[in-house]
Amino acid sequence: MNDVYKILTKEEWSDASKLGYVKTDIDESDGFIHFSTSKQLAKTLHLYFDNIDEVVLLQINEEKIQANLVYEEPDSNNRGGKFPHLYGKLSTKDILNTWNIKRTGFELPLEVLSEAEINSN
Repeated sequence: MNDVYKILTKEEWSDASKLGYVKTDIDESDGFIHFSTSKQLAKTLHLYFDNIDEVVLLQINEEKIQANLVYEEPDSNNRGGKFPHLYGKLSTKDILNTWNIKRTGFELPLEVLSEAEINSN
């Protein structure tokens, strides 16, 4: 199952495409790569990307990052559940799918919404 996602600004994705790996200020500061599951995406978009008109959604190949992937409780009280965190680099080769999402209430791709429904039980 591949229910690990990363949201980037268009600029962050452009940089990652050139570097060959994802690098963001918050991830560098915290010492790990922040991810969300399909169930967590809508709130992550709302809390951290509310003022951005277009973002890039990455679906991560969990098999490729499994050894360094840890599910942890968030430091923030306004989030629930455990969040996937990667302790290591996220190569662009570890990405299964990408979608550009424009602000229209951030309509999530059907594949992502379907994954959320499958995992809701």
